Amino acid sequence: MVEEGAERTVVKTHIPKYQKEQWRSEADELDMSQSEFVKAMVQAGRRGFELDPGEGTSSDSTPRGDDLEERVLETLAEEGNLSGDELIEQLMGDFEERLDEVLSELQSRNRVQYSVRHGGYVLVEGTDGGE
Repeated sequence: MVEEGAERTVVKTHIPKYQKEQWRSEADELDMSQSEFVKAMVQAGRRGFELDPGEGTSSDSTPRGDDLEERVLETLAEEGNLSGDELIEQLMGDFEERLDEVLSELQSRNRVQYSVRHGGYVLVEGTDGGE
């Protein structure tokens, strides 16, 4: 059963070729499809925020921007038959890679740091997350 208003539809726009190439490159850097990227950018623009690869774009999305059902189907299409444990391992490995990338980016922007004293990652003082 599809939730009311959750049906998908196509939206088309015409942009210069250089802009499409730039968006494709940025989407690739974020490990997103072009559709996911454009959707996230529109939603971010509507909210007045910059896109942060560590933030989901809606309540039904993962940090990558696609829902779990799509990721399961993609993984099975790429890998073939997998046991439940193997499928979890594939999905978690993807999550761990993306988490590592996000943490590196946040550290480079001085938003979080690893604190031995606190035993893990902490927000940098004076950072409220609402930049």
